[in-house]
Amino acid sequence: MPKMKSHSGAKKRLKVTASGKLLRKGVGKRHNLNDHKKTKKQKRHLGYFVPLHPKEARNMKILLAS
Repeated sequence: MPKMKSHSGAKKRLKVTASGKLLRKGVGKRHNLNDHKKTKKQKRHLGYFVPLHPKEARNMKILLAS
């Protein structure tokens, strides 16, 4: 049986830490950043990496297994 390929979309969107946790970027930073719905603080924090929920991380690790 051939090796499983890692999911290329997951590779681009997730980052694995040294301890094995998965990190993702904050969502909502593509457009509509000039309107007054989001505060400056909200927009700034959208750029940070945040840990994935453990149940989601379990499924994503399967996709990243290469």
